[in-house]
Amino acid sequence: MGLALREARKAEARGEVPIGAIIVRDGSVLGRGYNLREGSGDPTSHAEMRAIRSAARKAGNWRILGATLYVTLEPCPMCMGAILLARLERVVFGCRDPKAGAAGSLFDLSDDPRLNHRVELTTGIREEECSSILSSFFAGLRRRGRPASGCVR
Repeated sequence: MGLALREARKAEARGEVPIGAIIVRDGSVLGRGYNLREGSGDPTSHAEMRAIRSAARKAGNWRILGATLYVTLEPCPMCMGAILLARLERVVFGCRDPKAGAAGSLFDLSDDPRLNHRVELTTGIREEECSSILSSFFAGLRRRGRPASGCVR
C-alpha cells in the first residue's frame, strides 16, 4: 500500500485527486498508476485503469492472472469491471468510497454470481492514511475557493 500511496502523491502534486494503484505478481510490480483525469482529459484515466493497462503491457497479456491490485480508494464500477475482465486475483484497498464504491459500498461486483470471475477483497489497509490524503486534498480545494465535484474521482 505504501507504493500505491506514493502514486497518489504523484497525482496530488499534479493537482489531481490523489488516488494511486499498483499491481503486484510474484513479488514484482507489474503496473502502477495514479489519477490523471484532469491532465489527460480522459474520464477513464483512473489510477486502477492506468495500472491495469501498464500491467497488461508488461505481462504481454490482457489476463493478469495471479496478481493483486493495491489501491488507496475503493474502486468504482468502471474500475471493478476492468479488474474482473483482467482476471485479477485480489484487490486490496485503503478506504471506502461511499459515493462510487463498487467493492462493497454502493455495489459489490467482486463476488457477483452473475459475472464470470470473482476477486478476493481486503479492505481497510492503511485506511486512515488513505482517507487523510483525500480529505486534505479536498479541504485545500475548498480553502482556495475551488468547489469539489460531487464525486471523489
